[in-house]
Amino acid sequence: MNSWPVQDAKARFSELLDTCMKSGPQLVTKRGAEMAVLVPVREWKRLQRVGKPSLKELLLAPASRAEIPIPKRGQFKRRQPRSLD
Repeated sequence: MNSWPVQDAKARFSELLDTCMKSGPQLVTKRGAEMAVLVPVREWKRLQRVGKPSLKELLLAPASRAEIPIPKRGQFKRRQPRSLD
């Protein structure tokens, strides 16, 4: 992945875009820190699909995605049944 300082990315945006389409994702830096990545739309859509599991995948996953507190049995008193008088 090529790295482009933000000044170059702004000044040569068409070249940045062409390079992205030909060579794949391009990294944009600001003062040496990684700030953004330019990716082709095809790749972005693929990443969006992969990043969100389907309901089927969630239900069939071996591990839960959240801790759900389940109360222990017998902790709560039961109501007495109403008489039918």
